[in-house]
Parts: sequence; C-alpha cells; structure tokens
Amino acid sequence: MKFDIITIFPDLFKGFLDEKLLARAQKNKLIRLTTHDLRRWTTDKHKTVDDRPYGGGAGMVLKVEPIYKAVTTLRRASLAQGLRKQNRSRTILLSAKGKTFTQKDARRLAKYNQLIFICGRYEGVDERVAKHVADEEISIGDYVLFGGEVAAMVIVEAVSRLIPGVVQKEESIKNESFSDKEAKVKEYPQYTRPETFVLNGKKLKVPKVLLSGNHTEIKKWRKERSK
Repeated sequence: MKFDIITIFPDLFKGFLDEKLLARAQKNKLIRLTTHDLRRWTTDKHKTVDDRPYGGGAGMVLKVEPIYKAVTTLRRASLAQGLRKQNRSRTILLSAKGKTFTQKDARRLAKYNQLIFICGRYEGVDERVAKHVADEEISIGDYVLFGGEVAAMVIVEAVSRLIPGVVQKEESIKNESFSDKEAKVKEYPQYTRPETFVLNGKKLKVPKVLLSGNHTEIKKWRKERSK
C-alpha cells in the first residue's frame, strides 16, 4: 500500500512516520508513506496556496490549482508504476463536511494499492476540489481541527493495521467492527480565486451569487447548502 499525503505542513508527520509499527511496516515494504508539500505545485515566488473566499468571510481557502496539479502528478506516477490498474488508486479530501470515517471504510480502503490524501487547512478548500479532483470526502468526526493532517494520520493508521503483516497478531483485528453514523453536520461550499478554472476542457465557475456582493443572498445561499 502506498500512501501519498498532500499538505502544507509535511513536518507534522515526522514523529508519526517514526512510530514503531509504521516504521517496521515501511522497512518490510508492506506500506510506503510519502508526504508532499503543496507549495511544490505553486507558480508564484511566494508559493501561494490559499486566497480570500469569494462572498466574504473570515480566514483563507486553499486554492484548487496547486491541489489539482499535485493530485495529477501523483496519479500519473502511480499509473507509471501500475498502481492504478483496475482503479486501485483513490484520492481522499479530508474535510469537516465529509462522510464520517468508519471501520467499514478502513476495510474498503485497505483494498486499494494507493491512497492520496488532500489535507485541508485554514477556512477550508475550494469546493471544486471536492467535486472534481477528489474521489471522495471524509471526516473523522463531528468536530473541527486545525487541518486535515491528524485526520490523515488516523486513516493511515486504521487502514495500515488491516494490511497483512503490519499487525503481527492478525487474529486481534479479525472481529473488530463499528457501525456507521447517520447524522452529519454539513458546511456550506467554499470557493476562491480563480473565478473560472478549466479542467479537461470544462469551465468550472464560482457560483454567481458569491460574486454579487449581495450579502443577504450570499447568507441565504450558504444556509440552504449547509442543510
């Protein structure tokens, strides 16, 4: 299993990667975990990865462009290595509004050869990442963290221990099961610059209401989409 983690804080994973079980699993080539600094895929001298949200609001939103480039690069690399044959690669956006992660998801994801994680930060991630770049959106619980890095660690650990050989006493995990939660608190979609992003010839535009400057309509739009 290959784990690729896209983050703006790769150093957060240093201690995690040195953890005994994961370190041994990597040494035995059962898993491979690589962090990738999102700034690598920026084009300006300041290595800008975020911008102000359209429609106003506090905080900054991670941009779609560098994330798309990062995911495309990692997908192409896995394709060259044969990991994407028969859809054996999966891209996951860690997000507070995603589907709650369960043990059932861990078992499902353990069947892939490669998992690419997109770690959100600040106020959120441009909604076009969730809709057009990631394969799915996952949350680890109904609470808010500084970013998706800890969530990525949780999923990596949950999935890794299901890979044969990672846990030496495999009988200890055979009967584990957890039920899925049905209730989910939703956040409204976020967008930032550019106003139009072209993906595979298709123009992905920011909703017009967020460009209107009409804060009453913006508030109404956000409320409707957070239900």
